[in-house]
Amino acid sequence: MTGAASIAAASLPRYAFAADPVKIGLILPKTGPFASTGRQVEAACRLYMATNGDSAGGRKIELIVRDDTGTQPELTKRIAQELITRDHVSVIAGFGLTPLAFATAPVATEAKIPMIVMAAATTVIPQRSPFIVRSGFTISQVTAPIAEWGAKNKISKVLTLVSDYAPGLDAEKTFVEHFKNAGGTIVESLRAPLANPEFAPFIQRVKDAKPDALFVFVPSGAGTAVMKTFAERGLKEAGVRMIGPGDVVDDDILDSMGDPALGIVTSHHYSAAHPSPENKAYVSGFMQANGGMRPNFHSVGGYDGMHLIYAALGKTGGDTQGEKLVEAMKGMSWTSPRGPMSIDPATRDVTQTVYIRKVERVDGKLWNIEFDKIDNVKATG
Repeated sequence: MTGAASIAAASLPRYAFAADPVKIGLILPKTGPFASTGRQVEAACRLYMATNGDSAGGRKIELIVRDDTGTQPELTKRIAQELITRDHVSVIAGFGLTPLAFATAPVATEAKIPMIVMAAATTVIPQRSPFIVRSGFTISQVTAPIAEWGAKNKISKVLTLVSDYAPGLDAEKTFVEHFKNAGGTIVESLRAPLANPEFAPFIQRVKDAKPDALFVFVPSGAGTAVMKTFAERGLKEAGVRMIGPGDVVDDDILDSMGDPALGIVTSHHYSAAHPSPENKAYVSGFMQANGGMRPNFHSVGGYDGMHLIYAALGKTGGDTQGEKLVEAMKGMSWTSPRGPMSIDPATRDVTQTVYIRKVERVDGKLWNIEFDKIDNVKATG
């Protein structure tokens, strides 16, 4: 049977008994350069189940985790097909990077099962399938606020540096548009390779250009290399500030960055230092369950993705028919560890608060401390 025929067969109605478990296929990079994303999302999904029980809508929940290494879209697609045809999952979820989500979207459409995008953040992802619902964030959503903040806070000339792949281009486009509209000037736009980047030549060009600030977008985990080079080349001493969305000061690695990270201002949808009672409980439970590992922004994508699945199953009474589950998720709103959020019924994308934060040392540790916010920011920023 061909792959397409297998998926088509898998999409035919299966008459499950209420006692049958609802299987969720979680596809994440557990090895390779983006393993931190997989580690964070899986830990959050398991914490949600530990906190809220292992059943929803009268059905037992079973999590099946697969490693896609984060670098091979065709592997991600094949894993999704196997989970649907062989393991009979009712939902596929995870997706650490945009190319992986793009590759898998047709599989979700053909099989007619929900695809919960917990991490990948390019704005157009939900347009690739009517079965995609996002629980994380979009690059444009978290980038527009820092462009507008910078223009209002004595930053008039900026050089941009982004990783050269879809989210980086999304970040560059959004920042340039919003910063120019607010009266700012873009000195130059640089793009570093996604694989094995060498940041020194780019940072030297920034120093030579002498902008007021450097706007940076790199994927989660790559911020340490940027920060190290920024410090070694003496950009802070040269009067160049660093700004960007929060990926560059990812909570998972922030404390290990040391003094060079102090004072960096970013905009993002989550900080482990968010002062709500829901987040304090979340951070405490997460760190206790994971050997002291601090939750980052990808983790809440996993946590809230599980909430979406549980709440949708509650609405459908345990019915896993794909259209019914996706319909149940549309318009859903709740209070997350990150703050209030909802799923836009028209786009199946997340609307949420975006915070302006500054890296500060508190009780000997580095944290992203929120000092301003923009409520109800849509996925398009």
